[in-house]
Amino acid sequence: MATHFQVRIAHDERTYAAQAAEAAFDLVDSLESSLSRFRSNSEIARMADLVSGAKMRVSEPVFACLQIAKRMEQETQRAFCATPAALRTQPSLPLWDLLTDEHSILCVSGQLEFDLGAIGKGFALDRVAKLFRQWDCSSFLLVAGGSSILAGDGPGDSPGWSCGLGESNSSQRFFLARASLSGSGLAVKGAHILDPRTGLPALRQNRAWVLADTAAESDALSTACMVLTEPELDAVLAQNHSWLAFLETDAGVRPIGNRMLPMHA
Repeated sequence: MATHFQVRIAHDERTYAAQAAEAAFDLVDSLESSLSRFRSNSEIARMADLVSGAKMRVSEPVFACLQIAKRMEQETQRAFCATPAALRTQPSLPLWDLLTDEHSILCVSGQLEFDLGAIGKGFALDRVAKLFRQWDCSSFLLVAGGSSILAGDGPGDSPGWSCGLGESNSSQRFFLARASLSGSGLAVKGAHILDPRTGLPALRQNRAWVLADTAAESDALSTACMVLTEPELDAVLAQNHSWLAFLETDAGVRPIGNRMLPMHA
């Protein structure tokens, strides 16, 4: 993941909230050690050593994250992919499968060069949210890398946490509660998102955001929005009414989907 995580908790007991935040960062560190391709001894990095037909037993968090990645590949018409960087070194995407009974991943073909940057940080936020609910800290705002936000209940009597699309002074602001908002774009890193269906840079949109129930979903789908044509995106969103996409156009930011907008701030 290799990114910064921020935590805000609204709770009557300041010390208790600080302890919950510390537990959250410990959890993120643990997930980073398993999911990051930047750590040579991580489970994700070690998968690249598998040859065709070989399998590897993985931990529960890694298996769960890969399950979500596999589902999002299917639901986005493969516009989201957990192995797009492999196209820089291989003629085609590697193929892999999950063996539920064995809690293992199977390398079907190619080299499993995973890059979970488009879903890993969202998955980590979802796991932190689960931890906070176990701590009875239901009012929180989590941020990963500045582009992925997950909100619990709003603070105090507020209907949610004030979040915006784009820069901090954006006029496109909403109250976000019990939902996630993720963004993808070309402004910071340039054409860094590959279309896994072609291996070419995805240049359809300048910026896109997605509202979803979970951060893993919003992360993956915001990346897919950079790849999908609008008819393809319409078809994806029609299959899941809990998702709402926002595309930046010359006329401004336009929502696509059937989910109700959160209340304007």
